[in-house]
Amino acid sequence: MTGADDPVLAALRPWLRPGRAKTILLAVSGGPDSRALLHASAALRPAVPLAVATVDHGLRAEAADEAAAVGRAATGLGLPHAVLAWRGAKPASGLQDAARTARYRLLTDHAALLGADLVLTAHTRDDQAETVLMRLAAGSAPAGLAGMRPERELAPGLRLGRPFLGLGKAALVGWCEAQGIPFVRDPSNADGRYARARLRSVAAALAAEGLTSTRLARLAARAARDDEALRQATGEALDRMLLPAQGGTVRLDGTALSRLPEAVALRCVDRAIDRAGGNGHRLERLEALVLDVLLPALRLGRPMRRTLAGLIVSADAAGTVTLLCAPPRKNAGPAAPATGLLGNEDPPAYIGDA
Repeated sequence: MTGADDPVLAALRPWLRPGRAKTILLAVSGGPDSRALLHASAALRPAVPLAVATVDHGLRAEAADEAAAVGRAATGLGLPHAVLAWRGAKPASGLQDAARTARYRLLTDHAALLGADLVLTAHTRDDQAETVLMRLAAGSAPAGLAGMRPERELAPGLRLGRPFLGLGKAALVGWCEAQGIPFVRDPSNADGRYARARLRSVAAALAAEGLTSTRLARLAARAARDDEALRQATGEALDRMLLPAQGGTVRLDGTALSRLPEAVALRCVDRAIDRAGGNGHRLERLEALVLDVLLPALRLGRPMRRTLAGLIVSADAAGTVTLLCAPPRKNAGPAAPATGLLGNEDPPAYIGDA
């Protein structure tokens, strides 16, 4: 099971090469994608130490037995295994997002305990396509349409990798079946209460119209490429226009800001908000502030003043933009979710995520 023509092993092999990581933690559930990750990793017999963890969200009675089955398989392959339980009260709404947050927190904590510097999950091209569709439905900017990245930072000194992001789920199911590897299917992945499951139910109809997982994944790759160029342009532009801070404020050269392409100007203000300690804000509100108020005021040499993300954003007649913390408001309520401009690099969750 180490043939060079095996697409599953070929996708995984670069992640297990010597020097890639000191210790690798495999995030494995009972599903076919995860079980392929487990057995393929063991088959390649890397020099780097491997460990296995299964997150039990405590949401299904069968989950404990499934985690135990993964443990037996891992032990049989000579790999240490741990069950990471998500304990405590579960939210009445936003359950899957909360489950995703808990999963990555548990994996991060366990990786730290092991001294692991790389966590591998088994997200597939189908997961990527569903993520892109969910972002599209939510009105995301191109950064969101870039979907999941093959690799990103999970915590300082810890990377998250997705070696199967270029493979369709069917390939992994077929691989497990050909190897006689048992797997389970999480019923929550077909639960119509969740947006990801609803999109999965219409995948065949979308594919018949040409909106295949391959094309959606290609869209994500193109959006990621463009997003990286915009990130670089934004960093360089912001470095040029930052003015010396005064009294804890962030100050920008508004004349330079007004000459930027709008996509870059939006991102510069977004980063400036982050530097100034702003809280969550929606992309639509950022666009309304920057495109409809701030840039026109700067181009006309008129002062302006607005609030966004807990900050006062103002421009004077000389073209200096200032961001400073606004006085706290009574009964302000919770902060809005973070802007979708830069894109959430995690997939919208479903319980069966590896």
